[in-house]
Amino acid sequence: MNYRRMGASGLKLSEISLGAWVTFGEQIDDKTASAILHAAYDHGINFFDNADIYARGRAEIVMGEAIRDLPRPSLVLSSKVFWPTMEGPNGKGLSRKHILESCHASLKRMGVEYLDLYFCHRYDPETPVEEVVRAMDDLVHQGKVLYWGTSEWRGGQLAHACGVAGEGGWYPPAVEQPHYNMLVRTIVEDELVPLADELRFGMVTWSPLRSGLLSGKYNDSTPGNVRLSLERYNWLHGILNDRDLGITRKLAGVAADLGVTLPQLAIGWLLRLPQVSSVITGATRVEHVHENVKAIEVPARLTPEVLERIESILGNHPPPGD
Repeated sequence: MNYRRMGASGLKLSEISLGAWVTFGEQIDDKTASAILHAAYDHGINFFDNADIYARGRAEIVMGEAIRDLPRPSLVLSSKVFWPTMEGPNGKGLSRKHILESCHASLKRMGVEYLDLYFCHRYDPETPVEEVVRAMDDLVHQGKVLYWGTSEWRGGQLAHACGVAGEGGWYPPAVEQPHYNMLVRTIVEDELVPLADELRFGMVTWSPLRSGLLSGKYNDSTPGNVRLSLERYNWLHGILNDRDLGITRKLAGVAADLGVTLPQLAIGWLLRLPQVSSVITGATRVEHVHENVKAIEVPARLTPEVLERIESILGNHPPPGD
């Protein structure tokens, strides 16, 4: 495994990380989840991502049980706060009240004394940024959170938070978790890459396989027992479209020529950016972990000619900085 610094911080994350979204506490049983996590750890993965909303808190409980026999200092554990998880009008958002209560609840469910990373899961237009930054700063000073960050925040929102933190002498966000893959690129490459260089935060990206589309599983047919077909994920149904399926089929040819799988190409392509500290992957079987970790070998094969070929397939999106 290779490790990268998280922005300007001293924290090092495995280039490939493991996330709990839609799998832990939901799609897979607890025994399988534990086996997957331990397989990831054995491969050198040290960053394990979670959120209080995943499986309504069950994902944190399952992960907490899975890590019980692992040395806590060797792990980088995260959770997130924003979505409704508690009763009443204050049971959601980024108010000081919801942030502090949610952090305590996540720590209890995971059975740990602190979180390495704590993310604001979305931007909250109803709460002053000053209140959010100060609450996160307090959690850091209390030792309950080591670094805090954001997820799915726009560049201007992040810049504002960093400015507020600087003015108040508070800890700024050290990491952003954006949606980023070969088919979802614009915000990361146009806004966040240059801002990460300026403000020196890291990025840990999610959904590298576009919720399974870039795995290639739909190239020949559409299986029924997959997350895109589940009613509770109906917001994902638009992912299956003729244009992106055509792109995926062409990318499979690139992967074959490089001697890698399509998922490995999709994950490794993200690691071409130095601003990406880690790529969060999911798994429903241990075999997925074995395959995904091999993606760290892909960036070395991405010659200018290969990258140009990929861009021609993706539609010649301007590279970062152009």
